[in-house]
Amino acid sequence: MDTMLMRILVSTIVVSLLIFIILLIKKLLNNHMTVKAQYHIWYFLGIPILATILPWNNFHFVEGTQYLKSLLFFHRDAPSMSKGMNGVDAFQEPNSDLLHDFTVSVNKSTPDFVYHTFFTVWVIGVVLFVVAAVYSNYQIYQMKKSSVALHNQKLNELLEVCKELVGVKSNVRLRETSSITSPITVGIFQPYIFLPSKTLEAFSINELKYVFLHELHHHKSKDLVVNYIMWMISIIYWFNPVVWYAIKRIRIDRELACDASVLNLLDESGHIEYGHTIIRFADKKYDRTLEQFAPGIGGTKKQIKQRIQRIANFSSDSLLLKWKSKVICSVLGIIVLFLAPITTVIAGPDDVYQFSGKKAVYEDLSSYFKGYKGSFVLYDPSKNQYQIYNREMSEQRISPNSTYKIYSALFALESNVISTNNNNQVWDGKIYPYDEWNQNQNLATALGRSVNWYFQNTDREVGRKQLQDYFHKIKYGNEDLSGNLDSYWMESSLKISPIEQVQLLVQLEENQWGFKAENIKAVNKAILIDEQKNGRLYGKTGTGMINGKNVNGWFIGFVEKGEDRFYFAINIQNKDGHAQGSKAAEIAKQILDHKKIY
Repeated sequence: MDTMLMRILVSTIVVSLLIFIILLIKKLLNNHMTVKAQYHIWYFLGIPILATILPWNNFHFVEGTQYLKSLLFFHRDAPSMSKGMNGVDAFQEPNSDLLHDFTVSVNKSTPDFVYHTFFTVWVIGVVLFVVAAVYSNYQIYQMKKSSVALHNQKLNELLEVCKELVGVKSNVRLRETSSITSPITVGIFQPYIFLPSKTLEAFSINELKYVFLHELHHHKSKDLVVNYIMWMISIIYWFNPVVWYAIKRIRIDRELACDASVLNLLDESGHIEYGHTIIRFADKKYDRTLEQFAPGIGGTKKQIKQRIQRIANFSSDSLLLKWKSKVICSVLGIIVLFLAPITTVIAGPDDVYQFSGKKAVYEDLSSYFKGYKGSFVLYDPSKNQYQIYNREMSEQRISPNSTYKIYSALFALESNVISTNNNNQVWDGKIYPYDEWNQNQNLATALGRSVNWYFQNTDREVGRKQLQDYFHKIKYGNEDLSGNLDSYWMESSLKISPIEQVQLLVQLEENQWGFKAENIKAVNKAILIDEQKNGRLYGKTGTGMINGKNVNGWFIGFVEKGEDRFYFAINIQNKDGHAQGSKAAEIAKQILDHKKIY
């Protein structure tokens, strides 16, 4: 839930920032932009929504945004602890400690009900605004049904002349209705111009000519499409007053741009007549339920006054002004393209791994998971086949917790922070929650007992930048180390799916990353759990504890049977606090036994 709220929060900040940038540009560069450009730059507001469906993570924006996230969360690295240099080779024997639970609680100060409350309020607001949008469109539909087609020959001929003048080839239908007091345009695919009842009696043909030119330009400029996009933005960010102010400014700029387009078709005397026509529609507003989706020539007295002032000072755009506008829009476009991937990577959908599903068999293992939500993934390289229980959860990225220590150990070895012969670290005397942690450690005991301080030390020695490079190299889950360097793997920023866990184990065993063979061998020996006549079991558990409750249990590893390998990952979740790594290991061994693998 807090992940969803983070997405909403970050996207809100980015959209608000973009609005402020647009307003600042309009304020400072007002005389260097055409009226149309001042309206068109609002189009950029639609990009943050589009950005959420684009695969920005494939465009290598991740490294920069991870650094930005580390700045946003203000995490500090803890001081380094002392490390002994006399290594002990402790890789010979199986280590049953790997199946025990050694974990510490992550304390989240904000209760879950707070997240749920905020999210529920946001959803309620979205639903209400969607209902309002549906009602508005229903009103338009009803107006179409109740309207009367205008068959006045002179009026229809005038419409055709205006269409040719504006450059509109669509079949625009002319209707008359008592539902409005000011002309409006509706319909994206089938455009309609609605006129108030008795328009022919109230207005001259010349005035109607200006009405048609105005409404046809709305259609030509795709202003109705823009209206729907802006309404979608206002639905998502209904709680943001900055967005509502922007929507108000967009409507004004839309009418100014439309006026400018009409004035470019008229001579100076036509400018005056067009201005008088607009004044006649001052405050003749149609139903507010239609206002969001149906642009028209009318408006409030304040809006009309601003438009008349622009008409009085109108002059054709010079070539220099047009080029200035293009440059300004291009620069703003670059800014938006920078902001869009930041929005997506910081708060985007990086918590799901997109698995193709090819060469996968999906099976029902629910009988093993009684009382737990969970997934199980098994990969047989000899058949190049995955066996998966619960596809959705197998693709869901969650915190790896202590399973990440397999790779933390490998990175420490590759960085020469420790070596296969020199990997002892001296306990600093601080009392930890497990007696097994309150003593000197080497790599084998640290992995077996899941000693946090050992790997926190090595991570600090390796350094955040080098660690980030390693996580990118092996493509570990979402590769997000923006959390605190001492805890990014404990219910924090780093996340990985069960399928990715299995894929990494395959790559580790086959050394597809080109690491030193002796380091791969050392890590594998350190995670040897058990040895039987029919094979060996390697693995590592992980437990996620939040506010004293075990909510997330992992067990990942592989079985070695002669020349064959079977790679697996299991994850279990339980809100009642019983989802431990040891329980996950118990279930995994039952499944492996049932499959006659181990």
